[in-house]
Amino acid sequence: MLILGLESSCDETAAALVTGDRQVLAHRLLGQEAAHAPYGGVVPEIAARAHVEALEPLVAAALKDAGVTLADVDAVAATAGPGLIGGVMVGLVTGKALAHAANKPLVAVNHLEGHALSPRLSDPDLDFPYLLLLVSGGHCQLLLVEGVARYRRLATTIDDAAGEAFDKTAKILGLGFPGGPAVERAAAEGDPSAVPLPRPLLRSPEPHFSFAGLKAAVARAANDHAPADLAASFQAAVVDCLIDRTRRALDRAGPVSALVVAGGVAANSAIRSALQALAAAHDLRFVAPPLWLCTDNAAMIAWAGAERFAAGLTDPLDAPARARWPLDPHAEAVRGAGVKA
Repeated sequence: MLILGLESSCDETAAALVTGDRQVLAHRLLGQEAAHAPYGGVVPEIAARAHVEALEPLVAAALKDAGVTLADVDAVAATAGPGLIGGVMVGLVTGKALAHAANKPLVAVNHLEGHALSPRLSDPDLDFPYLLLLVSGGHCQLLLVEGVARYRRLATTIDDAAGEAFDKTAKILGLGFPGGPAVERAAAEGDPSAVPLPRPLLRSPEPHFSFAGLKAAVARAANDHAPADLAASFQAAVVDCLIDRTRRALDRAGPVSALVVAGGVAANSAIRSALQALAAAHDLRFVAPPLWLCTDNAAMIAWAGAERFAAGLTDPLDAPARARWPLDPHAEAVRGAGVKA
């Protein structure tokens, strides 16, 4: 099986070719950091225009790298949401055009499912079910991954995602863009106990996350503390919240094969280390994808496409692009979270 994957949901344009036996034959990615840096965050229209310019050459380059043609692929997988709708439309329409031109099946992939299944691309021994902490710029959720297309949401954020809080903290402290890596670098030079910051919902019986109050506390403290100390204290607060909520989910989830983390914020070494210790305390395997698979990429989309294709899950050419698309559409409504959950 050979799947062409396309990703364009935010500010990375990517194309990849992945086999059913987990070989990444090619992966091409073009970031947009320089274009968005003057604004301190991603500008949706700039991102969409950049995807239009970049995607077709990236697909051609990926096919050349793999030594195959479009006729050799078994299906085309493209992110169909959630994400910035302009970018999602670029990738999905491109995927539809390629699938139609080559008479190949289309797999419309939920970007979150790409993250959720990405650990299985790098770890062939990871079996269902597993508990997943999905932590990114737009989402912070705990999910019981029971199988392909089978997800049970145990917790979500009631306001901001952890990644959004990292980005906003970086902007407040003048650390640059992208914010997550910038905060982590600054935190390495600071004292994590220097600034008393809140831990929203810590030890609460409510299962969910909240980071808006923490972000606001950073803004209030910014003029009174060194950036490195504030970054370190912020990161420590995020880790405490993530571990507390994940520990609670482990107690509720029932038997699982592993504790898994995925998403862009999963690249943070302090978060990885704390989750690894939590897994060890519960006698569980800890699984995290390699760093390049944590941030947005097309290999995870191709792999999710491969898993869905193998399960007989393909989509018509009128599959819609979606700005919001929950992995668990049957999850209970959560105060403050809206359709983002």
